[in-house]
Amino acid sequence: QVQLVESGGGLVQPGGSLRLSCATSGSIFSPWAMGWYRQAPGKQRELVASITRAGSTNYADSVKGRFTISSDNAKNTVYLQMISLNSEDTATYYCFANIVQSGTHWGQGTQVTVSS
Repeated sequence: QVQLVESGGGLVQPGGSLRLSCATSGSIFSPWAMGWYRQAPGKQRELVASITRAGSTNYADSVKGRFTISSDNAKNTVYLQMISLNSEDTATYYCFANIVQSGTHWGQGTQVTVSS
């Protein structure tokens, strides 16, 4: 069974930084793409950033220049470095992994709260 384990969320002051990690396990096949969605209370889930196994990246306009997604293909792990955080970044962040043979898999979510 494919599992995604996230870490790195927490409480941070406005202007601060956090780094999220998400490790995939349980599949003999590697993801062709991984990334992060987020969902704030009362709002729809939105794509934050994604990265393909070849290294192509995609970002939401709201995080461009502040968030950086990267991956370690050997470890099937994706990272999200977040800087200059503000209150609008407060949300639950969900990692996903797209595996051709088994579809899209999701992490349990990690809370990011930006508050003074």
